[in-house]
Amino acid sequence: MSHLDELDEFEAKLELELKREYTAVFGLFRYCILTQDATYLCNRLDLKVVPQASYPFFHIQMEDVWVWDKNRPTRMIPRAEVYTSGDVTVEELRGEGDEPKLTAAGLAERIGEPLAQDDDTI
Repeated sequence: MSHLDELDEFEAKLELELKREYTAVFGLFRYCILTQDATYLCNRLDLKVVPQASYPFFHIQMEDVWVWDKNRPTRMIPRAEVYTSGDVTVEELRGEGDEPKLTAAGLAERIGEPLAQDDDTI
């Protein structure tokens, strides 16, 4: 197997893991934000449109964020800001005050990892 084949296989594995994680965590978030550069899931969103002479400019502030990026060591971050003049799509996944239907145990099951149990025995 050549080094290029190994690299392609590695990239495909990372992409598959990312898709599985996205499917697993999707239910935890209120918004899905799509830009030309990235996809974000978040629970708090502030989108401002700044008018320009020739095109609109978007300033997106997010909290409790999951970022679609297979090259990041961690995709969960507390805050993110995006500035773009490209298209922005915002999808509201659940209403204000609606709790996510996914529990920690359900998420662990979806990801395929056992949930750590608190052990009160000494």
